[in-house]
Amino acid sequence: VQLQASGGGLVQAGGSLRLSCAASGIIFSINTMRWYRQPPGKQRELVATITPGGSTYYADSVKGRFTISRDNAKNTVYLQMNSLKPEDTAPYYCNTILNDLEDYWGQGTLVTVSS
Repeated sequence: VQLQASGGGLVQAGGSLRLSCAASGIIFSINTMRWYRQPPGKQRELVATITPGGSTYYADSVKGRFTISRDNAKNTVYLQMNSLKPEDTAPYYCNTILNDLEDYWGQGTLVTVSS
């Protein structure tokens, strides 16, 4: 199983970025996909979740600014991030759990928001 995250970068406050996570080695369409982040000096936190049926969950801190989506034909999950704030600065990780036991993580893509 591989999760390959991309799309991070440096952006000014108020700007936008779109993260992508391409999955291989799994039946992507039946798996819940998640994005996490770990700001400097803080614990890793769940940012957004999307189920196989398309139901979504967002952390309060990103609600209304971030949108998670998936393209099952491309085995890819996206995180569209708008109105970025300096406190959004962190490496972002995609994640999925198989069979309620096997926890897989992408390598992380760094988002830096300057004020």
